[in-house]
Amino acid sequence: MTTNQSNSGRTVLPRYKIGKTLGIGAFGKVKLAVHTLTGLKVAIKILNRQSMDNAEAEKVRREINIMRQLFHPHIVRLFEVIDTPSNVYVVMEYMNSGELFYYLTEKGKLREDEARHFFQQIISGVEYCHRHLVVHRDLKPENLLLDSEHNVKIADFGLGNTMRDGHFLKTCCGSPNYAAPEIICGQLYAGPEVDVWSCGVILYALLCGRLPFDDDNIPALRAKIKSGVYPIANHLSESARDLISRILVVDPMKRISIPEIRCHPWFQNHLPLYIAIPSPGFFNRTEKVDFEVVKEMVGMGFDIREVIGSLQNNLQNEATVTYSILLHSRPPSQAIQHVQNVEAPENIDNIQTHTQSVSLGQNTWTLGFKSQVSPRETMWDVLKIFHSLNVQWKRIGYYNMKCLWLPPPLRYSASTAQIPIRSDNAVKFEIQLYKATAEFYVLDLQQLSGPPFIFLDICAAFRARIM
Repeated sequence: MTTNQSNSGRTVLPRYKIGKTLGIGAFGKVKLAVHTLTGLKVAIKILNRQSMDNAEAEKVRREINIMRQLFHPHIVRLFEVIDTPSNVYVVMEYMNSGELFYYLTEKGKLREDEARHFFQQIISGVEYCHRHLVVHRDLKPENLLLDSEHNVKIADFGLGNTMRDGHFLKTCCGSPNYAAPEIICGQLYAGPEVDVWSCGVILYALLCGRLPFDDDNIPALRAKIKSGVYPIANHLSESARDLISRILVVDPMKRISIPEIRCHPWFQNHLPLYIAIPSPGFFNRTEKVDFEVVKEMVGMGFDIREVIGSLQNNLQNEATVTYSILLHSRPPSQAIQHVQNVEAPENIDNIQTHTQSVSLGQNTWTLGFKSQVSPRETMWDVLKIFHSLNVQWKRIGYYNMKCLWLPPPLRYSASTAQIPIRSDNAVKFEIQLYKATAEFYVLDLQQLSGPPFIFLDICAAFRARIM
């Protein structure tokens, strides 16, 4: 950092003492800093606006918005964002033990107890993301950081995205070795299932010291991933091999889900209580204020009313930043009891407790139902119903079809010619079946074009026949 940059940093970041450079990226650098009031270390990502085009700036904005939603002991915490005309300063938790990747490179394969310790924490963080409708899409040891006590925290949400009811993701992104087959094949995906696959690859790497799918030749690597065939590690316990085999399943419908991973005997072994029984605050907006932290802040000179008022109003100021830094410096088993959480959006509960929900603003109709038969049989039954409704379709991916409904031609009378079908009355929509829980599938119907009320009529007719 030059003298001018250093002076600028002191002016913009008066609460921090800037230190050494931790890393350099395409858009800027990451600096170590000390929060002067608490004496605790933080990492500050300095992003230069001139180095980013519009698409890159949008990616940064999305990452910041995602990280602002997430308050979990196994996710790297965002403390504050300071925006200036020239730079964006992102103040984050400092992870002083570096990447899990380097730890794994140094140690090679890990003992099952140590690998399980890491994996339990990773799953806890990923599950929290999914509950808040965030999919990471780039889970790998390089994006998993370790603190001084070797707790794992998920970082780098640059490829993350928000899941929306009635919308599937299709971007091919992430590191090829950790990417799910549906991403490799360019198919639509809901989100959680691709993160689960990546977790399976990470678990294999932790236990075996190598990747299940690896090749210097990208086409060959893609072929290995699509086949789902990987070397079986005989040194592993039967339970560990079983869990890996249930995660690394090419068919996303048959792939184990996070609730099922949680119930697996290998995962349950030595499961910390704070992960086994998460804080009830995960599902509401109530923040349990840690008065021990507030008491410590009062000793620093803060007014208790200002601290509590700022927390209740979700402000970004010196009080809330200091509170967050102090709170997040605690070990995960303590901090999780006082984590601030955003209320889980209502559509999660609607999917699980209601049979249908409508989002007219985006012309989306979603049907959820429990099925005791296989996904293939379920999709077959769905297509039979659509056939009876004169819907045509073509397959574009796993349990994913593009559909077309044409209105029947009208007649003036028995002797007159048919009236041509009006093209603006045709309805195009897309359907995809995906796995929500072990026994629960969601069939998503998303309108692409055509009159919305005709589309809703089609949905209603389908619903009537599937009951």
